Amino acid sequence: MPPAEPTAAFPESGLVTDETRLGLERAVVETSLGPVVVRSGRRTGETATVLVHGAAGSWTTWTPLISYADHRGLPLTDLVIPDLPGWGESADPEWGAVGVDDYANALAEVATTLGYRRWRIIGHSLGGLLALATAVRAPDATASVVLVSPTGPAVIDAVRRPVRGGLRLPWFAGMLVAMRVLAAIGSVGVVRALRAFGMLRLLAAPLFADRAAIDESVIDAFADELRPAAFVHAARAAAGYDLGAFAGIRRPVRSVRGQNDAFSSASDSAWFARTIPDFREIRVPGAGHFAAIEAPGVVLQAIIRVTVGDDGPLA
Repeated sequence: MPPAEPTAAFPESGLVTDETRLGLERAVVETSLGPVVVRSGRRTGETATVLVHGAAGSWTTWTPLISYADHRGLPLTDLVIPDLPGWGESADPEWGAVGVDDYANALAEVATTLGYRRWRIIGHSLGGLLALATAVRAPDATASVVLVSPTGPAVIDAVRRPVRGGLRLPWFAGMLVAMRVLAAIGSVGVVRALRAFGMLRLLAAPLFADRAAIDESVIDAFADELRPAAFVHAARAAAGYDLGAFAGIRRPVRSVRGQNDAFSSASDSAWFARTIPDFREIRVPGAGHFAAIEAPGVVLQAIIRVTVGDDGPLA
């Protein structure tokens, strides 16, 4: 396909909240982490396209990319888009000792319950970490992995060692401290008040290279989904995971990361390249942490090319 521009105006660049507008259906799937709400549809084959959002996200995180693909005449098919436990419409699990492998198992359970035995999996941020963990847990079922600003060693270090890690990722460290405080307070009223006064929206500002270019529905959704308890539990789960397991992945892994990503370090890309045998990444100018929204064309290229086995460089 021709090179795609990092940013472009296109219909429905904001979030879509009605799944029927995208030819999808809503369902509830029972998993080992409890009921998971999922949107799925557009079935054409036997390999699912599983889209995994990050912390402070939901299935709607992916709707600008889906709309962009539709507008370009390159629709994404066999979609399976869950709300991770604790976000969107999925209920909190009994957190206890929930770890990354538990999330990965739940993702596999969602896809298999919907009739798929194989999948290509695309993950954003924390969802990128979960996508890789799913590839580790289910190597035969995973066809490929595409990462969008994936959680990597720098974030893990910031969770495990707040002082040292926080110096490398001050925005993430600050957000984690804020979420820990709000989770400790445990008051829904406080969180609602902060949202009403726009304080949660301020936390979203560093995540985008050009805040003014982002549709307001994206910022509103981030503020709504910034759930302190779920965020803290997810950070704890990520910090307890052995990233070295990714060395066993034998499927192609492609990554798209914004050059202005406040949640990653320059060393992350090199670490992934050293660890995962078939790993390639492109850094996108003019994009921050949400490259699937800020540079949908580049992310779409990555998905299509890894699917068809095209190893040409991304534009």
